[in-house]
Amino acid sequence: MEGEIFGNTEDGDTVNRITINGGGLTASVLNWGATLQDLRLAGHDNPLVLGFSAFDDYLRHSPYFGATPGRYANRIAHGRFTLDGVDHQLDRNEGGLHHLHGGREGIGKRIWRIADHGDNHVRLEIDDPDGQMGYPGNCRIACTYRLGADGVLSLIHEAETDQPTLCNMAHHSYFNLDGRSDVLDHDIRIAADHYLPVDDELIPTGEVRPVAGTPFDFRKTRAIRRDVDGGQCVYDHNFCLSDARVEKRPVAQVNSPTSGVKMDVWTTEPGLQFYAGHKVDTAVPGLEGQPYGAFSGLCLEAQIWPDSPNHSGFPSAVLRPGETLLQETDYRFSKG
Repeated sequence: MEGEIFGNTEDGDTVNRITINGGGLTASVLNWGATLQDLRLAGHDNPLVLGFSAFDDYLRHSPYFGATPGRYANRIAHGRFTLDGVDHQLDRNEGGLHHLHGGREGIGKRIWRIADHGDNHVRLEIDDPDGQMGYPGNCRIACTYRLGADGVLSLIHEAETDQPTLCNMAHHSYFNLDGRSDVLDHDIRIAADHYLPVDDELIPTGEVRPVAGTPFDFRKTRAIRRDVDGGQCVYDHNFCLSDARVEKRPVAQVNSPTSGVKMDVWTTEPGLQFYAGHKVDTAVPGLEGQPYGAFSGLCLEAQIWPDSPNHSGFPSAVLRPGETLLQETDYRFSKG
């Protein structure tokens, strides 16, 4: 049930790794952070995600490689929000200014229970207590990884609470579909007519801007590589897919002309954070001894829009007692 021992936390808790197979995929999942540690596709030699072979490297060097961040994925400005007339202050773990991915001890950096697993799936659960990182309410959270037919990696995030709270999870793998040193020549398409501009601290300004005529227009497939003012355009922005959670639908596609590997993203979520990995710079090698530098992997994080509690026009991330949060995202792989 608990798989193999992968390491130990600084508090002495055991970190286990579960390996599952199905549909031509093999995935290794850690119970620390509900983290996807490795992902392989039959007929393709390289890992599809960035990760480490030793757990200590996750503690010291990982920028959320493969993690399930939360209780609120992405940023909340100054770590502050008001819910039902009550002000809340969250952990300001990003430069002492803003709240990012649930804080210093968010669910992406803690041990989860292995609730169930079989040959092709694993379900992990965690109890996030009232007051943890400043969040109100006791929140029970689950993450299920399942490998389906024809190269489908399916993720289901669920949550319930005993008090009104915020809850917004995402999957934070850095994908690389050919094993080259950067992903700038990967082709990408994102089905979004608008995106969220951000300030110098990566906080949304509140404007919902059309992608037309900007470097953020990915409605037709094109390479990530894009020169702006003499340098590569920085992508770490939310693309606005819808105003609320909907039935799961296709929202993005990435492919490597070098390897022929393609990844389609389907999700229920209203936003997709596209991060091209410009800040990646690990001091130790990753899987297969590969060095990880700038743009070595890309993230496509399906989620509620960032800083949503502080913008009345953004989709809501409020979860109330009696409700069940259900977020579903598929990453569908094939090789031409």
